[in-house]
Amino acid sequence: MSDTRSGLGGLLLRPSVVAAAGLVGGFAAARATKREVGGTLFGLAGTWCGKQWAKSTGPLGAAVLGALYTAAMGGSHPLAKRIGAWPSVLLVATGVAVASEAAEAWGRSRGLPKGD
Repeated sequence: MSDTRSGLGGLLLRPSVVAAAGLVGGFAAARATKREVGGTLFGLAGTWCGKQWAKSTGPLGAAVLGALYTAAMGGSHPLAKRIGAWPSVLLVATGVAVASEAAEAWGRSRGLPKGD
């Protein structure tokens, strides 16, 4: 079985990238269309990431990262009042991506499989 994370396609299908894209893309879609479209995109990305995080970090790691992903979306709203909408979304998306990478590295150090 080949490593699905090799090359550009593999880089783009990392849970960290998909989670950040779910937050940024969900915001952009909600702003450009309807909130429901953005929420759907956010939810689909989060569901996919949750499955990958369960494989790569275990159930506890997946629960923590899923909660962080959800809290980031909610937390971006009050933060946006202080620093602006786009800076807020980019900041929380970066935080989730960094946490995801750290948790997956921890999982790999414990012998868990990659979330691919």
